[in-house]
Amino acid sequence: MKFHEMKEKEVEQSLNTDFSAGLTEDDVKKRRKEFGYNELAEGEKQSALLLFFSQFKDFMVLVLLAATLISGLLGEYIDAIAIIAIVIINGFLGFFQERKAEKSLQALKELSAPQVTALREGNWVKIPSREVVVGDLLKFSSGDRIGADVRLITVNSLEIEESALTGESVPVQKSTGLLSGKNMGIGDMENMAFMGTMVTRGSGIGVVVATGMKTAMGQIADLLQNAEIMETPLQRRLEQLGKILIATALLLTVLVVVVGILQGHHIYTMFLAGVSLAVAAIPEGLPAIVTVALSLGVQRMIKKNAIVRKLPAVETLGCASVICSDKTGTMTQNKMTVTHLWSGGNVWTVDGVGYEPNGRFYRNKNIIDIKNKKALQQLLMFGMLCNHAEIIKKDNDYAIDGDPTEGALLVSAMKAGYSRETLLNQYEIVHEFPFDSTRKMMSVIVKDRYGRNFIVTKGAPDVLIGVSESILWDGKLQYFSKEMRGIAQNAINDLASRALRTIAIGYKAIPAKTVILDEKEAEKDLIFIGLQGMIDPPRPEVKTAVKECQEAGIKTVMITGDHVITAKAIAEQLGIFSKNSRVLDGKALSEMSISELEDVVDEISVFARVSPEHKLKIVKALQNKGHIVAMTGDGVNDAPAIKTADIGVAMGITGTDVAKEASSLVLLDDNFATIKSAIKEGRNIYENIRKFIRYLLASNVGEILVMLFAMLLALPLPLVPIQILWVNLVTDGLPAMALGLDQPEENVMKRKPRNPKEGVFARGLGWKVISRGFLIGAVTLVAFMTVHYRNSEELIYAQTVAFATLVLAQLIHVFDCRSERSVFNRNPFGNHYLNWAVASSLILMLVVIYYPPLQPIFHTVPILLKDWLLIVGLASIPTFLLAGSFLTRKSK
Repeated sequence: MKFHEMKEKEVEQSLNTDFSAGLTEDDVKKRRKEFGYNELAEGEKQSALLLFFSQFKDFMVLVLLAATLISGLLGEYIDAIAIIAIVIINGFLGFFQERKAEKSLQALKELSAPQVTALREGNWVKIPSREVVVGDLLKFSSGDRIGADVRLITVNSLEIEESALTGESVPVQKSTGLLSGKNMGIGDMENMAFMGTMVTRGSGIGVVVATGMKTAMGQIADLLQNAEIMETPLQRRLEQLGKILIATALLLTVLVVVVGILQGHHIYTMFLAGVSLAVAAIPEGLPAIVTVALSLGVQRMIKKNAIVRKLPAVETLGCASVICSDKTGTMTQNKMTVTHLWSGGNVWTVDGVGYEPNGRFYRNKNIIDIKNKKALQQLLMFGMLCNHAEIIKKDNDYAIDGDPTEGALLVSAMKAGYSRETLLNQYEIVHEFPFDSTRKMMSVIVKDRYGRNFIVTKGAPDVLIGVSESILWDGKLQYFSKEMRGIAQNAINDLASRALRTIAIGYKAIPAKTVILDEKEAEKDLIFIGLQGMIDPPRPEVKTAVKECQEAGIKTVMITGDHVITAKAIAEQLGIFSKNSRVLDGKALSEMSISELEDVVDEISVFARVSPEHKLKIVKALQNKGHIVAMTGDGVNDAPAIKTADIGVAMGITGTDVAKEASSLVLLDDNFATIKSAIKEGRNIYENIRKFIRYLLASNVGEILVMLFAMLLALPLPLVPIQILWVNLVTDGLPAMALGLDQPEENVMKRKPRNPKEGVFARGLGWKVISRGFLIGAVTLVAFMTVHYRNSEELIYAQTVAFATLVLAQLIHVFDCRSERSVFNRNPFGNHYLNWAVASSLILMLVVIYYPPLQPIFHTVPILLKDWLLIVGLASIPTFLLAGSFLTRKSK
C-alpha cells in the first residue's frame, strides 16, 4: 500500500489499529505470527569446511595437485612438498578472505534500533525493536534511531537524517500531509520515516507500516543477498592461462618422450624426463607469485590509505573503465559550507574548508574588511544567534554537533571573528519559537546589553520575503517594494542556480515591555537583511583525481540521491560533466529497462535522485556494455551495487559497516583521490604479473625446446631431470618474485584501460614468450653440441655447460622482461630486489657446479674458464639480439 498517499484515518483503518491506545497483546501475537519478528533474514551460510575445500576447485590448482602426485610417485619429494605447500597456503588465504566477506547482513542488523518506545494498550512502553509489529505506534525524538518503517501522524520540528538510505547529507524535514506522485523516491516521502535512519531534531509519532524484510532496509538486505559476485579479470586470465599451459605442456612432453624412445633412449629415463618437463612447463610457483605480488601491492596500498579486503581487488581496479561514485562524503566533504552572501544588492564570497572556522571574505575577488560592512555583520551575527549547532575541535579537525545547515551559519560567523560566547554576553535569548516545517522559520527574541529587544528570524527565503516589510539596503532601511522584492528573488534564483541552499535572515526591534507569545505576531513586518548560500563543497583534490582518471581512459560517473541541479553543479565543478554529457534522474530511470538504459548509459555522467535499485540497474547496464565497473559509496543504500560491481570501494570514515563489508577496497581517508593511486597500483600489478608470466614461460619453453631439439637431432639428453627441476624451482622462482616488486613504467597512467576480454598473451606477449624461449633453447643446445662434439666422452661436462648456459640466458632475459618494449627502454638495474635475486641465483648455480658434495646429486662438474666465455656469449644472444632489432625498427 502507498501509505504516504493516504489520510491518517485511512491508515488507521487499513492497519486495523488504534492511534489513541495502540495494539493489545493479543493483536501483537497474531501479527507476529503473520509477519514474523522485526529483523532482517539471513541467507543460507556455507559451512567453514565446505568453504575451505571450495578453494581447491580451481583448474590450475587441480593440475598442480596432479603434478604433486606424479612427482611424489617418482620420488621427487622436494618438488612435491613445494607444490603442495603452495596449494595449501593459497587455499587458506582464499578461505580467510571469503570468511570476512559475508558479514554485510550482520552490519545491517546493527543499524536497527535495539529498543523503541511503543504504545501498547494505552501505555508507552520500551520494547526491543525486533518485537515491533505492523500497526504499532512508535514515539521518537532527537538521537533515536527509527525501529521500523512508519507513517508519521504527529511531528514537532522533526528532522531525520536519511543519508544511509538516500545519500543526501542534509536531514529531511518531516510533515504529516498527504503526498502524491509517480515513482516517488524515499527522499521525497516527507510523511514517512524508515528503519535505521536517525532523528536529528524534534520529535514525532508514527504508525508502523512495514517490519523486517518488508522495510526499505530489508529490501536492501534482500538485494545484498541476491547480488551476484563477479569473477575478477585476474581469475579469468589465470584459468585461461592454466588451460593453455596444460595443453601445450602435455603435447610437447609427449612429443619429447616419444621421439626420445624412438631414438633409442631408455623408456624410464624418458618418462622421468617427460614428467620433469611437464612440471617445468607448468609454473607451479605462478599462484604463489601472483598472491605475493598482490599482497605486496596491498601493503603499498595501506601506506596510501587504502585497505584491500580481497586480494584480486587491486588488479581488478587497475582495469576499471568506469568509476561509479557516490557524491556525498566521497566527492564532497559532507560538510555544509557557506560560500556566498547577499545583502542590499551586494554579493560576497567566503573561502575556507569544511567546518574549520578560518576564511576570508571577498567582493569581486578582492579581500574586504568586514568591520566596515554593517549589513554583512548583522547577516552573520544574527545567523549565529538564531542557532543551536556547536563546532567541536577534535584531533586537529573540526566537527559539528547539530544540524549541518546551522553549522554552516555558525562557521561563516566565526570566520568573521564572532564567537557564540561573546554574542551571548551581548545578547540574552529571552524566548524561542522553534523551527517548524509548516512555517519554515525559526525565531528568537533577544535583549541586548542596553535593554533593547529584537526578534531575529531565519528561514526559507521565499517565506521570509513574504513576512518582511523593510529591507536593509546600503546600511539603511528602505521600504520592501515590489521592485526590491524582485531583486531579492533574482538573488535567490541566482544562488539556487549555483546549487546553493539559501537561508534568509531578518529581524525587527520590539518595545521592551512587549510580550509576544505567538510566532505569527513575532514573524511579521520584519526587516530583510539578506541571504546566506551554502553547499556541501567538493573535496579540493577530487578534480585533479577525476582529470587523471580521464587521462587514463576511465570515466567517472556521479550517482547521488541529491537534486539534479545540485548534482550537475558539483559535477561541472569537478570536470565530470561536459557539454556532451547528460543527467538522468531517478524517475526517468525507473521507467527504463536495463536494455533501454544500456543504449544511453555511456552518454550519462550524472544520475540524480536515485534509489538502491537504481544503482544496481546502472552497474548492470554498464557491465552489460562491457565495462569493468568500480562502485564507490558509504551508505547502506550503496551496498548491493558495491557487491555487484566488479570492484566495490567503501569509505572508511563515513562509510557504514554494511558498505565496508560488501566492498573489496576501503579508503581510510574517504578520499576519491586515493582511488587514483589504487588504479595505478592495480595496473602496475597486472603488468608485473605479465612480466613474470613472460619470464617463467619463456624460460620453460626454452627448457622444453632444448630437450625436443636434442631428441629430433638424435643427441644425448642435454639436461638431466634433476637439473630441469632445479632450474624450475630456483632460477625461475626468485627473479620472477622480484619482478612482482617492479615499479610502474612512466606511461602506466596514460594508457587506456585494457579490454576485459584481453587474454594474458595479448599485446605481443605470446610472440615474446615463443621467440625468447626458442632462442634460449637454441643457444643452450648450441653450447651443449659445441662442447659435446669437442669431447663426446665427457657427456656430464657438456650437460653442465648446457645447464649453466640455460641458467645464465634466463637470468639475462629477466632484465628484458622489465619493459614491454626493450631492455634498453628503462634502467635494467632499477629494481634492487631483482638485482639481489639474480645475484642469489648465480651464486646458487655456482655452488651446484663447484661444491663437490652437490655434484653427484645434480650431475655436474667444474667448468673451465675458457668455456665461461662461450656460455656468457651464447646466453646474451636471446636478449640482446631481439633488443637490437627493436632499436633498429625504432630508428627507422
